Amino acid sequence: MRILFLESHPMWVHGLPNGFKDLGHNVKISGPLTKRNLPTLLSQFRPELIISMGWTSEHTPIKQKWIRRYVGKSGIPHIYWATEDPTHHESFTLPYVRAVKPDFVFTICRRKVKDYKKMGIPSAHLDFGFHRSVHRRGAVNKQLRSDIAVVANGYSRILKLYPHHFRIQSLNHLIRPLVQDGTRIDIWGKQWEEMKPILGVKVPNKWIHGYLPYPEAHKVYNSAKIVLAPQNQLTQVTQRTYEILGSGGFLVTSDTPEIRRLFRPNKELIVSRSSKQTRQLIRYYLKHPKAREKIRNQGFLAVQKHSYKSRAAQIITELKKHKLI
Repeated sequence: MRILFLESHPMWVHGLPNGFKDLGHNVKISGPLTKRNLPTLLSQFRPELIISMGWTSEHTPIKQKWIRRYVGKSGIPHIYWATEDPTHHESFTLPYVRAVKPDFVFTICRRKVKDYKKMGIPSAHLDFGFHRSVHRRGAVNKQLRSDIAVVANGYSRILKLYPHHFRIQSLNHLIRPLVQDGTRIDIWGKQWEEMKPILGVKVPNKWIHGYLPYPEAHKVYNSAKIVLAPQNQLTQVTQRTYEILGSGGFLVTSDTPEIRRLFRPNKELIVSRSSKQTRQLIRYYLKHPKAREKIRNQGFLAVQKHSYKSRAAQIITELKKHKLI
């Protein structure tokens, strides 16, 4: 099947599209959309399925109009993967869906499925995953070697708008105690210089390495003794959860019901629910490399079923069930 992805962002073009390629489909990435190239892509590539996802530069109001105009009249099934649910469901996802009118919505948030169905749009849950082309095991990179690493944006500006967001709790019991103690964390990502209002303590500038290109993240996971990963919700996990494990990283994350449903704490990853516990876990595992290695290997094996090849197969099954393909 010919599948066209309306996307250009590195975070999205390396994942799910490669999962469809693994299944043998002919996949094309649109790159930056223009009013001229969108109809050309449709006429020349002749896709049998069109997929849009996330919230990137390909989702501006003018591009939404182009998608509705050209994709809508093409008659080709168009599905949207809502990766910003539930945090930005009202502010972005709903307006996008209403404007573009996809034929099917997959969402990372189970409880939002019924909301789309109430709108008359078929919907199903689809979780994040990982793809081995960008998240894989590798040798330690000497320039990126660290005891404790974080690859994530601070999102200081967004979190100020959502003071009760679970990510704040996650940051406060995973990262804040280490910063308070002066236990170095090497951090890659944006807005960490602005995190004092969120964490209550300033992250030292010398710990912050700034933006890291998405395809390079696995090198940090390969080169750190411990990788910390904040969670955003109690009922779903972040994409980085799968990516860190898929890269063979030793993961310490928040203790949530969804983490426990998907993985075995203390066997495939490590979980913490308090500042005190985080301090204890970090001290212990920095001193016990054999224990780290055992958990790292078991986590790598456990995450394999969450590949984007599996997610692509799930999409195909769901669309066939709804007779969209």
